Amino acid sequence: MTSHTPDTQTVADLIARFLKSQGIQRVYGLCGGHIMPIWMRLDAHGIHIIDTRDERAAVYMAHAEAELTGGLGVALVTAGPGVTNAMTGIANAHVSRASVLVLSGTPPMPQENRGGLQDMVHTEMLKGMTRLSRTVRHPDLVLATLSEASACALGHGGDSGPVFLDFPVDVLRARPSAAVQLPEFFKAPHAPRALPHPNDVQAALALLWQAKRPLFISGRGARGSNVALQALLSRLGAVYLDTGESRGLVPEDHASVVGAMRGQVMQEADVVVTLGRKLDFQLAFGSPAVFGPAKWLRIADNAAHLRDNRRGEVEILADVGLTLQALLDAAPAHAPATDTAWAQGLRQQHVARADKLQKSMQSAAPGSDGLMHPNRLLSALRQALPSSSVVVADGGDFLSFARVGLPADTYLDPGSLGCIGIGTPFGVAASLACPDQTVVVATGDGAFGFNAMEIDTAVRHQAPVLIVVANNGAWAIEVRDQQETHGKVVGTRLQFADHAAMARAFGMHAQRVEKAEDLPGAIASALNNLPALLDVLITPEAASSDAKSGLAWVPDLQALGSWDDAERAWRQSGKVST
Repeated sequence: MTSHTPDTQTVADLIARFLKSQGIQRVYGLCGGHIMPIWMRLDAHGIHIIDTRDERAAVYMAHAEAELTGGLGVALVTAGPGVTNAMTGIANAHVSRASVLVLSGTPPMPQENRGGLQDMVHTEMLKGMTRLSRTVRHPDLVLATLSEASACALGHGGDSGPVFLDFPVDVLRARPSAAVQLPEFFKAPHAPRALPHPNDVQAALALLWQAKRPLFISGRGARGSNVALQALLSRLGAVYLDTGESRGLVPEDHASVVGAMRGQVMQEADVVVTLGRKLDFQLAFGSPAVFGPAKWLRIADNAAHLRDNRRGEVEILADVGLTLQALLDAAPAHAPATDTAWAQGLRQQHVARADKLQKSMQSAAPGSDGLMHPNRLLSALRQALPSSSVVVADGGDFLSFARVGLPADTYLDPGSLGCIGIGTPFGVAASLACPDQTVVVATGDGAFGFNAMEIDTAVRHQAPVLIVVANNGAWAIEVRDQQETHGKVVGTRLQFADHAAMARAFGMHAQRVEKAEDLPGAIASALNNLPALLDVLITPEAASSDAKSGLAWVPDLQALGSWDDAERAWRQSGKVST
């Protein structure tokens, strides 16, 4: 066996000490020879290793940890196929801008480019989906590179997102100089917060105080600004739309929340304020065809969320929370021009629609196959879960039901990449990161299958998660599209597989539920025996809003069919917005 430096003096030990200094309690990974030195030193320093069944799931778990804690999530994957398996998770973290540090190894430097075991240039593959992608080949560069990578992942000075570092195995076994292990590198990096310029604040206030129908839309860049945002909404009498990136920022009972009136308010608003939110497909790219002739105020702490697709009448590159507070502090004494009747009317219609939906969910009729409607399942969960629960929603068709039917202040879903299969890994990590909260995964059966083996991880690590599989035996949204568009179903049917039986085989409490009246008892039993899985048979005949909208067939100009029609008509009209 190769002789090497004592473990306590190696680069691998330095990596473990650095992570410990950053408050990292868990690292998610799947072991291999190229990362074994790091793996063993993490354990030696008391960092809990959550060993997964697939590297993609390890990155998903680190992603969820980062989102829920506001810190750094760490994944450790081995070389070659370990990294390629992890790439989907890294891509999802990239699009979601999640602060994930992914560590790996490479063959020893004498074997580089000679056909060594799992010898691949990982960094070139990952440059397009990471904030930093680097191989560290000298022991004395490790600590400074780790510090830089962590700051990049957390978005200090730029867009947050995943970073990737790998190390040749001989470097992991080498001894770094004590002189370069400067104490500042072990400090948690301080997040810079930029103040808005006073002139920009005044320009924004002039726009807002003249607006009659102001609409605020928040994204991940607005997280942590709940107090100032709620105060400004109340001061203006403005209306507010949440996105999955910032669920819970403004509570459902706030007078500004009008989510059920999304289409109408987007069309009618005369000033639209984006807070740390890109104008992606979920917001119709900010098109005048969907939003109407509104003026825009865009506030973000990095330029990537400030100028995409639509320019603002006023654009403020600064910390969102500090900017909102500055607006409050400098607000005019006189009342804004907001049309309060318009705002109050929207709120009343929102509440009426939300109440109607909740009541209809409780009595949703089964399909012609006798299987329950997915809304009956979601209604039972709504009644059983504490208000402080963490909800992870996953799937295609079922996600469309869950996104509306299962509200939560703390909410995770596949995000704008549409990367289904995150449910179980996200849920495992969420239940470990938030042990004092109930964590439920509401997933379709197709999405569950991507990472179903991670129920083994949940059992082995006693992650107190409830996984609820809505089992409709199909990729339902695609089945409906094929039936309606092509008149034939091809390769989109699944079995009504017994997922509960599989879960029991791994030692998990599990139950198959076929009748709606059995749901309350089954949910209560599952919550008392976590980790647990409920396999609930639902009808594939229920049509979700996403299925009806045309999302599955991918229209040319917009994500939704109605938006696509509006966009096409607007472009053909030749009208110039003023």
